[in-house]
Amino acid sequence: MLVLLGFAMIAVFMVLIMTKKLTPVLALIIVPTVFGLFAGAGLGIGDMVMDSMKSMTSTAALLMFAIIYFGLMIDVGLFDPLVKFILRKLGNDPAKVVLGTAILAAAVSLDGDGSTTFILTTAAMLPVYLRLKMSPVVLTCVAGLANGTMNILPWGGPTARAATALHLDVNDVFVPMVPSLIVGLIVVLVFAWLLGLQERNRLRTTAPEIWGDVADPSEAFDGGTGRGGSVAAGSGSGSGFGAGRFSFGRNGSSSTSGKPGTGGGSGVAVLEDPATLVDDHDTAMADTALDPNRTTLRPKLFWFNLGLTVAVMVVLVANIVPLPFVFMVGSAIALLVNFPKVKDQGAQLIAHAPSIVAVVSMVMAAAVLTGVLNGTGMVKAMSEWLVQIIPAEMGPFMAVITGLLSIPMTFFMSNDAFYFGVLPVLSETAAHYGVDAVDMARASITGQPFHLQSPLVPAILLLVSLAKVDLGDHHKKVLWRTAVISVVMLAVGVLTGAIGIG
Repeated sequence: MLVLLGFAMIAVFMVLIMTKKLTPVLALIIVPTVFGLFAGAGLGIGDMVMDSMKSMTSTAALLMFAIIYFGLMIDVGLFDPLVKFILRKLGNDPAKVVLGTAILAAAVSLDGDGSTTFILTTAAMLPVYLRLKMSPVVLTCVAGLANGTMNILPWGGPTARAATALHLDVNDVFVPMVPSLIVGLIVVLVFAWLLGLQERNRLRTTAPEIWGDVADPSEAFDGGTGRGGSVAAGSGSGSGFGAGRFSFGRNGSSSTSGKPGTGGGSGVAVLEDPATLVDDHDTAMADTALDPNRTTLRPKLFWFNLGLTVAVMVVLVANIVPLPFVFMVGSAIALLVNFPKVKDQGAQLIAHAPSIVAVVSMVMAAAVLTGVLNGTGMVKAMSEWLVQIIPAEMGPFMAVITGLLSIPMTFFMSNDAFYFGVLPVLSETAAHYGVDAVDMARASITGQPFHLQSPLVPAILLLVSLAKVDLGDHHKKVLWRTAVISVVMLAVGVLTGAIGIG
């Protein structure tokens, strides 16, 4: 009964958020409450939720002050040079922009913290996406793919959990999985390029007044013969996507430049080259989080803010003090130095309140789901049932089976629940068939790309909140791709011998 209720609860939850019948916060509260009562929790359901919420408070504090800190750094202009550099290198081509997003997210993921990765990636790339009228869902998808794949790094958490649960050395678990990580990242880059091509084609179709018949957006400003080319594009209205992208005269008429013979009549859009876009940064970034004319800019404090951020990141990686406290102190110093007036400090806190409420409310709501799953015994019943249904002849393939099971199971439960509750049971079973514990540990981390998209992961809630993307829309685009990456990483592990068969 608990097994059926557990799977039914998860299915109903996923359907409701993916069909947008309920917001994730409401679904996280209502669905587990109803199913918990059916499971016989009674009035004890409150204690279950509160016990779970206690373990979430440090995460909520971390996210709250991380949002404040990086929000401040965005406001004062710390990331403006990075965005200008990205614009200069990526130009107008959606395919290159999406590929650059994947590379940036993977690089920042080296710090092992998903929240930091998503904050930095969104801060740098979201203004570019909005200016080019690209879908922010593509941004969250690619960032999620890259960060999920990098999450098997030893300091990312899951690998250390797997090693600890099975009493193994973390290096013995991770090092043989490096080929799987490399191939996984290659698949991420392939997905990013294909998504970029889709965006390029979509924009050419939905905005013919902008792209016309240009197959490669880079040709619009280069054309293979030099910069400054123009594109004939039908009857333009002057409403291109992204200020500063095109040069239009008044009343929608367009100016012409570049190749001779393009004419000067209305309906001809002149696509500027990336260098021009960077030079015209004031127009391009107007009314965005990186508006160069915003009053919160502190250019004279750039080096101080950069040094403070580097110090915060070093302390984060060193893990010498609790992460929430690091961001608390960092936020306090940043506020005090950049905004010495009490009135300005209060204004900054209020300015970031919407993002804080959106994320922290979902973290607290997730405590209802995890509390009911654990408190009613659903998680334990589901894991035991999965172990029982595995046929004896499949015993030698327990590592592979564990890798496949880790994809959905780490999505529906916390890493702690899976690695400390389920993995030891699976590993003990596998030992009877000659499968080593280290093979089980390596296989168990291959589901992490899929796991990172779970609504139980605060970082992914932060990502979709910052990008203002619906979680259901994110899941529609990202889940099958992360499943492919997880399977590919598992397959590479088997082929290289890192994941053995008994």
